[in-house]
Amino acid sequence: MQNDYIHEWLPYREDFLHILLDLEAPPLPRICKICQKDGVYRCPDCMHQPLLCTNCCRTTHASHPFHRIQQWTGNFFEDSALHMTGLQLHLGHGGAPCPSASANEAPPLSGQSRPTTAGKDGDQTKGDRQDTPTMDDDEWEDVDNIPLHLRPPVGSKHLTIVDVTGVHFVLVRPCQCLNAESYPLQLFRAKLCPSTFDKPSTAFTFSVLDDFLRDNVECGTSGMNYYSKLRRVTSNVFPHLVVDRYRELLWVARQWRLLKLLKWSGFQDNMNPSKDGDLVIFCAACPQPGINVGPTANLDESWKYTRAVVMDGNFKAEHMHERRPDDQVWLMDGRGFMVRNPPYQAYLKATPHITEKSSCNNHKAISQASASHGKLNSTGVGAMACAQHGCFYPHSVVDFQKGERQLNMDYSLTHALSYNMTGIENVLCFYDINCAYMKNLRRRIESSDLLHLPPSLRITAGIGMWHVHGHKKECYTRYSLLFIKGAGWVDGEIIETLWSTLNIVSASTRGMTSPHRQELLDFQMNNSNFMKMIRMADSLSRKLKTARASVVLACDAFERFNKAITPEQQRNWGRQEETALLRRVHDPSVMDVFEIQLKKVPTVHAVELRLLEKLPRQGVHHGAASWIMHGLAIEEAEIILNIYRKDNGPNPSELKRLTIARRAEKLSADRSRFIVDGRIYLRVDDEFEWSDESDGRTDLMLGQDTLDDEDAVSNDGYSDSSLVEVFGRASSNDPTSPYLPLPSKFGSAYCKAKKLHRLAQMELELHMGQANDALHGLRLALADKAVIFRGVVRPATNYSMRTRTWQMIHSIDTSVKQCAAIYRQCRLAMIALGADSDILDRYQELQKSHLSATAAAFTQGAHDHRDSHLPWFWTMDIPKDTDSKSWLSEFYRIHWLRAKAAKDCWEEENELVTSEFVWVVNFFQYRAKRWNEIYMAKKLAGNRGAACYAARQQAVYDRLAEQAELIWQGMNPDDNPFHHGM
Repeated sequence: MQNDYIHEWLPYREDFLHILLDLEAPPLPRICKICQKDGVYRCPDCMHQPLLCTNCCRTTHASHPFHRIQQWTGNFFEDSALHMTGLQLHLGHGGAPCPSASANEAPPLSGQSRPTTAGKDGDQTKGDRQDTPTMDDDEWEDVDNIPLHLRPPVGSKHLTIVDVTGVHFVLVRPCQCLNAESYPLQLFRAKLCPSTFDKPSTAFTFSVLDDFLRDNVECGTSGMNYYSKLRRVTSNVFPHLVVDRYRELLWVARQWRLLKLLKWSGFQDNMNPSKDGDLVIFCAACPQPGINVGPTANLDESWKYTRAVVMDGNFKAEHMHERRPDDQVWLMDGRGFMVRNPPYQAYLKATPHITEKSSCNNHKAISQASASHGKLNSTGVGAMACAQHGCFYPHSVVDFQKGERQLNMDYSLTHALSYNMTGIENVLCFYDINCAYMKNLRRRIESSDLLHLPPSLRITAGIGMWHVHGHKKECYTRYSLLFIKGAGWVDGEIIETLWSTLNIVSASTRGMTSPHRQELLDFQMNNSNFMKMIRMADSLSRKLKTARASVVLACDAFERFNKAITPEQQRNWGRQEETALLRRVHDPSVMDVFEIQLKKVPTVHAVELRLLEKLPRQGVHHGAASWIMHGLAIEEAEIILNIYRKDNGPNPSELKRLTIARRAEKLSADRSRFIVDGRIYLRVDDEFEWSDESDGRTDLMLGQDTLDDEDAVSNDGYSDSSLVEVFGRASSNDPTSPYLPLPSKFGSAYCKAKKLHRLAQMELELHMGQANDALHGLRLALADKAVIFRGVVRPATNYSMRTRTWQMIHSIDTSVKQCAAIYRQCRLAMIALGADSDILDRYQELQKSHLSATAAAFTQGAHDHRDSHLPWFWTMDIPKDTDSKSWLSEFYRIHWLRAKAAKDCWEEENELVTSEFVWVVNFFQYRAKRWNEIYMAKKLAGNRGAACYAARQQAVYDRLAEQAELIWQGMNPDDNPFHHGM
C-alpha cells in the first residue's frame, strides 16, 4: 500500500519541488491584495498567503492576532510579527476599542522600537522574570543582535501571549468602563489565561492549553518538551532567543486541568465536594446500582452483578522527596483517582507493617515490600481497575513508601469496594499474590479503625492467567480464573496494559510537587477511562462475537468428553464441582478437586529429602544419599544422550554433532568426579589401583535400542563384581559405559559381605522413586499422545496442520523412549540390589507392547475399562478397595471438569457481555438525563452559558447511547433488550 503510493508520487516529485520554491517569491506585481498599494507583508497562516500592505495586514488580522507573518526585505521574506504592524488587542465590546478609554492614551508602538528589559512577571515568590532571553556571550554580544520580531516591545501595555502558533507580543487595551471586570477576568473572557493576577504580563490561549493537555495524555509530552516545540514554532533558527515561559506553562496547566474536570463533571462545587472521586468517570459497563442498574435488579442472587476488580503496583511512577513539603496547594485532593492525602498519611502512621511469609514462590511484589526507598518519597503507586474493561477505580490509587506492602493495597482495595457498590455483595478480586494476600485480609481490616468492608461482602480471590503459572502447582486450580464462577472469559491481567499509558507521564511527575503530580496522574487516568467509555460499545461487540463463536466450540469439546463417561460419573463429578465452588471463598483448598486425586507415590526427590532429613545410618558417610542421587542423574543423562544420538541417525548435522560432543564431555567430567567421591563412600583403600585388573569392557547398548529390542538392556552391569572390576570398568573413557561404582553394580551378596548393605538399601529406595517418576511421565506422555491423535491428528484438514501435529507426536515418542529406558534400568538395579517379591510385583517388567496403547483405548467409556485392557502401570497406584477406578478414569475426570469449566466460562462471558451492553446504554442514558436536569436548572436560573454546555453534553450522551443500540441491533436484529427511562 505505501509502496504503491510512493510510486504514484515519484512522477510529481520535481513539480512539487518547483512549486515549493516558487512560493518563496512574491507574486508579480508585488501589490497589496486589498488596496493595490505596495505589498510588504504576507501571512503563511492565511489561505493562499495573501500579500498585504501594513494597514491592510493590521486590519485583516484584527480577528487573527496570533498568525505569524513575513516581511519582504527586497530579496526575500523574513519572519516578522503582527505587533510590528501596530496591531492592538481590545478587550470587551466585541473586540472594538473601549469608548471609555482615555483620549490621551499612548499610541501604538512602532515596530522599530528597541527592546528593553521587562519587569517582573507578577509572582514575587518566583523572583524577577526577564523578557530578554538568556544568551551565550560568545554568540550574542549585544541585544541588538536579536531579530526584531523576537524583541519584546517597549512599554507596559504589551502582553506576552503563548499560542499554538508560538510566542507573541501583543498590545492589549483593556475595557475601562465603570462596570468593567478586572483585568485578569477580561483576559480570560477573551480566551486568554493569565499566568499571574497582579499586573499580568503573560497569558496562554485556551487553544495552546488544550493542545498541551492533549499532547501530554496522548504522547507523554512533558512541559519542557512542549515549550521547546513552541520555541521552534516561533523561530526555527533562533529558538534559544525566544522568551522562556516554561514555568508559567506548568502553573497555568494545573489550573486548566482543574477547570476542565469541574466543567466536565457538571460544574461541581470545588469547595464542598459531594464525595471522593467526584471529578472523574468510572466504567460504563460495570454494574453500578442507581446508575446503570435499575432498582428492580436482583443484586444478591445473580452472579452477573459481581464486581470484578484487579489490583497491582507500578514501580515506574516514582516520586522524589520535596524541598518544601509543607508549602503545598492541593487543588483536587481526593477528588480524582488518587486517595485523599491527609487521611492516607494518618492511616500509614497508625498501621504497623507486618511482614507475612508466603508459602508460595518468592514473588516480586513480596520481595519488594521492604525495598530500600533511598531518596524517593514514593517508590511507585498501587491501583485498582475493573477486570473486564480496564477502567481505573476513582479514589483508590495509593503511593508506595517502601515497596508494594499489604497495608498500602488494603487501603486501595477498601476504598475501591466502597465506590457505587450499594447492594452488591459479590466481588472477584484478582491480584498477582492473592494466595498470600487474601489469607489474613479480614483480620487486617478488622484490626484497623480506618478501614471498613461490609461483613456480608463475599470476596473470591483469583490470580491472573500469566502470573498464576509462576506459583506453586496448587495455586492453579485454587486461583485460576478458569475455575471461578461468574468470571466469564477474562485473563485478570488487564491492569498491566494500563501501566503503559500511565508510564507515559510518570517520568514527568518524578520531580513535581505532590499536588501537581497527583493532578497530572488523575488527569491521565481519567483520560484513559474516557477513551474506554466512548469505545465501549465497539469493544463489547468484538467480545460478544468471540464469545458466541467460542461457546459453540467449548460445548462441542465438552460433549465429546461427556459421551465417554456414565451418567453416574456425570452426577458425581458435577456434585464435586458444585461443592467446591460453593466452599472456595472460605477454603480455597477445596478447588484441589480439579487436580488428580490419586494417591501420590514418592518421587525420587521426595525420597532423597527423606533420606537427608534422617540421621545418618551407622556405617554410612554424610552425604551418601546425595552421592547416589548424583550417580542416578548421570545414568539418566547417559540414557537421554544415547537416545538423542540414535534419533539423529548415523550422519547428524554438524550442529547436532557439536551438541552430542558437548554433552558427552560434560558427562565424562561428571563421571570422573563421581568416581573420585565413590572411593570415600565405598571405603576404598588409598593404595587401590583399579586399572590393573580392568578388562576395559564397555557396553554401548544402554538406552540405544530400548524400544526396538526388548533384550537391549542386559544385566552385564549388575553382576556380582569386585571393587577392582567395577572401578576399572567405570574408569573407561567411554561416557556410555554402564559401569558406575554404585552398590547395585556389586550385587546384594557382595554388599552384605563388605558391609555396604545400608548403602545398598538407600540406592534401592532412590531407584523406586526414580521408577515412580519414569512411570508417571510415561502415563502422561501416552495419554497426551492419545488425546492429540483423536482431537488434532484425525480432524486435521490440511497438510500443514498434519505436519505440525506429527511433530508433536514425534516429540512425545521421544519422551516415551526415555521414560521406558530409565524405568528398565531402575528395575535391573532393583533386582541386583536384592529387592523382594513385593517390590518386584509392584514394579513389573515393561514390555514393548505396553507402550502401544491405541487412541481407541483412551476414547471408549471410562466405565468399560478393566485392568486387563490397559498395561499394569495404569493401575499400580490405585488402592485395592477401588478396583473400579482406573488411572485413566481419573484422567477423564480432570479433563471433564476442566472442559466443563471452559464451557461454563464462555457461556458466562456470552451472558455477561449481553448484560453489559444493556448497562452501557443505561449509563449513557443516565448521564444524558443528569445533564438534562442541569440544563433545566441553569436555564431557569438564567445561566445561559452553563445551560448551553449542559445541552451539548446531553446530546453527546444521547448520541453515544444511540450508537451502542445500533451496534447491538446490527448483531441482534430481532432482539431489543433496552428499556428507555430506567
